[in-house]
Amino acid sequence: MSQLPDTAAPSPQPRLRRAQIITAAVIVAVLGAIALDTTVVRIGSEADVRAAKFSPEAYGVETFPKVQANITTRAVDAVELANAIAADPKAAETKYSVGGVYPVKLQGIVGEGKSGIYYVDVANLPSPLRLRVQTGPAINGTELRDASGEITFSQFTNQIEYQDAGSALNKEMKKLVLDDIDNAALTGKTVTVVGAFKLVNPKNWLITPVALEVK
Repeated sequence: MSQLPDTAAPSPQPRLRRAQIITAAVIVAVLGAIALDTTVVRIGSEADVRAAKFSPEAYGVETFPKVQANITTRAVDAVELANAIAADPKAAETKYSVGGVYPVKLQGIVGEGKSGIYYVDVANLPSPLRLRVQTGPAINGTELRDASGEITFSQFTNQIEYQDAGSALNKEMKKLVLDDIDNAALTGKTVTVVGAFKLVNPKNWLITPVALEVK
């Protein structure tokens, strides 16, 4: 009598072992990727300081004096700057600006104003250019943040902090430079201004001051 062949199912152990090996390999790969993407931050290091909660108020107090000094040192007389821009805009941008933000100084008579923005009449300024100066209460723009080229996005955790830094500088400038000025009674007064502007409209500059003296 012949024997039937052994038809018992193969052992599941080799298949199970392969699955375990694949799973282990996937876990190792994931752990390796996590390790590569992890940065060790030493307590007290620059990275550790940046990771701390950003305080716009503290940033404005600490940084505005540096921005003010930078703009004041580099400021170009408004008439000289206007003539240079009119003659060769590209050359003037390269020579005088940082990222399209120009430091400027001027003396003139305050003209008409609205919402804290006043025209200032400057002698010998080439026509049809007109100058305006922000005096508050609202100070808009990022000219103070961008004027020196020393404040960059990479110094902040995200875009919100970067925007907050610009607003903080404006607020600190207003507190130190403009709060003691009666900006409802400026028309007709002679002022000396140091500040910065972006050349958005070549015929109409809007200057954010870092120093403003009423004569």
